[in-house]
Amino acid sequence: MARPHVVILGGGFGGLETAFVLRYRLRDRVQLTLVSESPYFLFKPNTIYIPFGLEPERLQIALRRPLERRNITFIQARASAVDPEKQTVFVDGQSLRYDFLVIATGAGMRPGEVPGLQEHAHSIWTPSDMLRLRSSIGDIVRTAREGKRVQVLFLVPPNNKCSGPLYEIVFMLDTYLRRQGVRERIGIVYTTYENSFIQAFGPRLHEVVSREFERRNITGYTQYVVQEVTPKSVFYANGNEIPYDVLITFPPYEAGIRFTGLPVDERGFILTDPRTRQVQGYPAIYAVGDASDFPVKQAFLAFLQADAAAEHIAMHITGGEEFRGFEPVSMCIMEMLDTATFAQVPLVLESPVAQVRSDADGLYKVGVSPLWRLGKKFLGLYLPFRFRAGNPFHVGLPWRIIEKGMKLMSGLLAR
Repeated sequence: MARPHVVILGGGFGGLETAFVLRYRLRDRVQLTLVSESPYFLFKPNTIYIPFGLEPERLQIALRRPLERRNITFIQARASAVDPEKQTVFVDGQSLRYDFLVIATGAGMRPGEVPGLQEHAHSIWTPSDMLRLRSSIGDIVRTAREGKRVQVLFLVPPNNKCSGPLYEIVFMLDTYLRRQGVRERIGIVYTTYENSFIQAFGPRLHEVVSREFERRNITGYTQYVVQEVTPKSVFYANGNEIPYDVLITFPPYEAGIRFTGLPVDERGFILTDPRTRQVQGYPAIYAVGDASDFPVKQAFLAFLQADAAAEHIAMHITGGEEFRGFEPVSMCIMEMLDTATFAQVPLVLESPVAQVRSDADGLYKVGVSPLWRLGKKFLGLYLPFRFRAGNPFHVGLPWRIIEKGMKLMSGLLAR
């Protein structure tokens, strides 16, 4: 085909990585259009720092300049529908024809499915949510300094697809309150519906979290399935009730946009081929990141899915034959303010959940060290630098150097 048109929906990790990889691989052999409702990219993993003083504007990258630098047409609009038969996508009243379509429109929250959750709990989904939490943490500190006790309850409800940030917040809060000199007046309780802490990432993460909870005097409960939230208590399916003064949660997930006419699960996530990320039944359409049906929603996994989709599209356009496909090996660094935990977790999809591969001993690594905080800070500088320049995260010499550095650190600081 002569200069095919690839339309990418979404300006987050999956969307930008797809666009920049395609431009890097194909140069001027492809026409690229990116559609995003927001004029900027948000470095969402680092919003965990907002409750402790970081200003949200520091995590934003305006999209127009890096996209123009790579000759990628930018349309600020909301995608509303796809006609796969006519290969057309509809955005704010206009239609765009495509040869290939990549859907990376992310996820949204559905707090209303838990009675009382939306009315009484702090969420950690948006920068605005994080700013409200910052204000509440300030109130906690002031109340404790007046000599009063405060009970903070953390809650992971069913159908949350990425509980990691809430674990970061609970550890960061503990460290912050100790630095403020008020920790002894504040009780912290953590409850999750999971069978183990950070269940998808296996027993080693559970062990780390359990040890940290014990070290920090945080009471943690697994298999606590929320039934109802009232102004002062949370009620669970096992019959228990836990009171709170401040409730912090990460609500259930749903698709950011539901595309009628495409195959989706009950929460609107698009059904895909696990390896290529092609939408089931529609080989010209791909879904990556949180918009897709992969059960763990995480930035690093979104990158890997975007890379796979971009490479598969490039293979079609160039007539190549080599294609490795999406291999779900998660890498993350869990911030705690005083130390950090690194995890490299090879996953296997056992529908409808993901779990650690049984043969993954050599690749499954977890380690705790203050040095991992430096790694997280470096990634927080490197990724925005790459995106501002219109470059993909996982491609080229800089990433190969970082990858070698991560392997070296994990060999020394993880097992």
